[in-house]
Amino acid sequence: MKTDKDIFGNWSETIIWSCLQGVMGEIHTDDAEDSAMAILGDFAFYAGKPSEKLVRFKPESCRQDFMIMVPQNEEWAELIEKCYGNQAKKVTRYAIKKEKDIFDLRKLEQAVLKLPEGYELKLLEECEYDLCRNNRWAYDLVSQFKDYDTYQKLGLGVVVFKDEELVAGASSYSRYKEGIEIEIDTREDHRRRGLAYACGAKLILECLAKGLYPSWDAQNRWSVALAEKLGYHFSHEYIAYEITGY
Repeated sequence: MKTDKDIFGNWSETIIWSCLQGVMGEIHTDDAEDSAMAILGDFAFYAGKPSEKLVRFKPESCRQDFMIMVPQNEEWAELIEKCYGNQAKKVTRYAIKKEKDIFDLRKLEQAVLKLPEGYELKLLEECEYDLCRNNRWAYDLVSQFKDYDTYQKLGLGVVVFKDEELVAGASSYSRYKEGIEIEIDTREDHRRRGLAYACGAKLILECLAKGLYPSWDAQNRWSVALAEKLGYHFSHEYIAYEITGY
């Protein structure tokens, strides 16, 4: 009998690793146990023998009506399209290589120092956690951690303030044993000022200091460009489906 790890194989996605390691998220299989779904937050990854039952399955723990489904291959993609029709928007996402010892620490430190005048960068602690939970644009910085105690144990992040208002942040969307998956958000009226660059640099430095790998997955080409500016290297494009009414 195949194990869940066998089914996902060498799929290099930290959200899958989080689920397989039992750190965060869930693994679900079909009755034959030759298909598996790894689900964490807004992401679900499907592997093994395509299973309509799994594609249509919504765990009790999943309360949102939006999901990003990532198929292992074209057969899974066709099944997702068949099951969700117009609810499924096909999108391209961008995988970033997971490489150790590639970061230029001096460059990252300089990036932090380039935070524009009038802005203040802080570690994401309890007060900042509460602010993120109560600001819709910043919610995903902490959304996968049910309370601050959980975030303090598993999460890591930094935020930027302007005139005592939260305006940007970089944090762990999820955690696996060896590292985190990075989430970066900036309030719309403070974008294009270098805040994401400074936040990203500071979070990478914090991760490296703690022996954690700061994994990056890009939703768009802007995110790819920011990742490359911070020292990462592009790997490949992949297909995902944004499901509404999940």
